[in-house]
Amino acid sequence: MNDKSELLQQLKIDRNQATVATGIKLWQLILVVVICVAATIWLTLKYAVAPAGQGNLTANASISTVQNTGTNQMGKTESSAKANKTLENNSILNSSGYITARRMATVSSQAMGLITEVNVEEGMEVKQGQILARLDDAIAKVNYDYAVAQIAILQARRKSIVANLDEAKSNYQRVLKNTYSSDAERTRTFATEQSLAANLESADADLLLAKIEVKRQQEYLDDHTIRAPFGGVVTQKNAQPGEIVAPSSAGGGFTRTGICTIVDMDSLEIEVDVNESFIGRVYPGQKVEATLDAYPDWTIPASVIATIPTADRAKATVQVRIQIELNDARILPDMGVKVGFLKD
Repeated sequence: MNDKSELLQQLKIDRNQATVATGIKLWQLILVVVICVAATIWLTLKYAVAPAGQGNLTANASISTVQNTGTNQMGKTESSAKANKTLENNSILNSSGYITARRMATVSSQAMGLITEVNVEEGMEVKQGQILARLDDAIAKVNYDYAVAQIAILQARRKSIVANLDEAKSNYQRVLKNTYSSDAERTRTFATEQSLAANLESADADLLLAKIEVKRQQEYLDDHTIRAPFGGVVTQKNAQPGEIVAPSSAGGGFTRTGICTIVDMDSLEIEVDVNESFIGRVYPGQKVEATLDAYPDWTIPASVIATIPTADRAKATVQVRIQIELNDARILPDMGVKVGFLKD
C-alpha cells in the first residue's frame, strides 16, 4: 500500500511549477516578438533614407538611356519627318500606291516541246533578241530538210520541162517553114509546145509552193529557240531543262506555260488610287513627289501621265498613272510608294 501511495504521489501535477514554466515560455515569446518588431522598424528607417538617393541615380540613368535612345531614333527619322512635312506643305493631295511596269511579259514558245536549255536566272539583264531557252528541235530540223529537198527535186523537174519545151519550139518552127509538113503535123507540134509551156508554169508554181513550205518549216524550227521580246531584267524563272512547255495547256499537270518573266525597268511607273471626291485636283502633267516605303528619306520627282477614265464603284476611287522622272536600280516593281500632288 505504501508503494502504491508513493506512485500516486509521483503522478500528481505541481500547479506552481506549471505556472512558472508557462510564465517562462510566454516571456521568451514576448521577447522574440519585440526583437522582430524592433528589427523591422530599423530596416524600414534605414532603406527609407539611403536607397532614396540610389533610386534617384537609377531614375537618372534610366532617363539618360531613354534620352539617348530617343536621340538616336530622332536622328534616324528627323530627315524623314522633315521630308514628309515639306511634302505635306507643298502638296494639295496625298495618296499611296505601287510601282508597276508597263512592259512586262512571261516569255513562252508557240510550239510545244521539251526544254533542253535555259540560259537565264533571276536578276539577269537581257537584251532584245537574246536567246533565253531552247527546245528539242530534232523533228523540226527533219521537216525543214525535207522541204529543202523538195525544192531541189522541183528545180530538176523544171529544167527537164524547159529542155523539152525548147525542143518543141524548134520542131514547131521547122514544121512551119518547110512545105512538105501536113497540117496535122503542124497542129501536133504546136500542141506539144503549148503542153510543155503549161507544164513549165505548173513546175514554177510547185517550186514557189515548195519555197513557201521551206519558210514555214524555218519558222517552226525558229519557234524552238525562245528569244527575249525586249530588253529588261528577268524577275522569275519558271522552267528548267527536262520539262515540257506548252502554252495551250495552262493549268494542266507538270507542263509549263512559260520560261521566264521579263520586266522592262525603263517602263516603271506609279499607279495610285485617288478618292473620287478629290480627283478634280489631279491633271495631266502635274508635278508629283514620290517617296518609297523602303527609302523614306529619298524623294523621287514624278509627274502625272493620265487619269484612267473609269472609277472603282466598290472603293469610290479613280486610278492615276504617274511617270517616274529618273531611272534608279532601287526602284523595283510592286514596291509601296506614297505620293504628294504638288501645287501649281
